[in-house]
Amino acid sequence: MKALVVDDDYITSMVLQEIMLAYCSTDIAQNGEEAIRAFRNALESGEPYSVILLDIMMPEMDGQEALESIREIESKANIQGLDKCKIIMCTALDDYDTVMQSFRNQCDAYLVKPISKEKVKEILINLELIS
Repeated sequence: MKALVVDDDYITSMVLQEIMLAYCSTDIAQNGEEAIRAFRNALESGEPYSVILLDIMMPEMDGQEALESIREIESKANIQGLDKCKIIMCTALDDYDTVMQSFRNQCDAYLVKPISKEKVKEILINLELIS
């Protein structure tokens, strides 16, 4: 398993990376544009990400835009169903509209900050990425 943590906050990125390193190798991107580049590179190298932990509020390109772009890349590459990367939105935004928009954009899970090891582990288990 390979993970990508996408967050513009350095501390949050480090915390998420530390949590994920217990399960897999983990890369970091600081905004949506970097995330899309990393996603494409991983896909083209034949070592795609299994999971992306994606913040919503970021400069350059926000998490919702990045999520839409990643799903579009997968669609063009004919990656469907269970073969798609699992995307977990990790954000301070917990309002109904933002949550619903994330699921409409095809996220797989939604995690409201503050983030804990237990919450991340529970989601990874629910997504059948770990047991």
